[in-house]
Amino acid sequence: MKNARQQKILELIDKYDIDTQEAMIERLREAGINATQTTISRDIRELKLVKGMTGKGEYKYVLPSVKRDSATPVLNSLLTDSVTNIEAAGNIVVVKTYPGMANALAVCVDSLEKPHIVGSVAGDDTILLVVRSEEVAKEVAKELKEVFSL
Repeated sequence: MKNARQQKILELIDKYDIDTQEAMIERLREAGINATQTTISRDIRELKLVKGMTGKGEYKYVLPSVKRDSATPVLNSLLTDSVTNIEAAGNIVVVKTYPGMANALAVCVDSLEKPHIVGSVAGDDTILLVVRSEEVAKEVAKELKEVFSL
């Protein structure tokens, strides 16, 4: 049941611009699947869905896109183009993005599973990457600037 529901969620976000959990519940109901808001919230978290901006300037649920077959990640252009600045500050790396893009980008950075990144926190347009030391922060900032062509 869970796998079928999550597969249907992926199909729905590919087909429709779904921007809220309520809209997701309604689309699932139309497809013959009943689910609560709590279940949908858990599914969204497990599927690692994030809100990305559509071509119309609106937000919708999307899967972040990262290719993991090389040492350097290849992110989709929507994400790479959303980074506006990267700066080390103590043992924190601050990544600035366009509004609404930080969460999607943080998921991608987290998926890189870099051992020197202790954790991340994403807001609307800012990601804070906590690293082990000030020196490591400078290295991570430099590496990310290369990845995002800054």
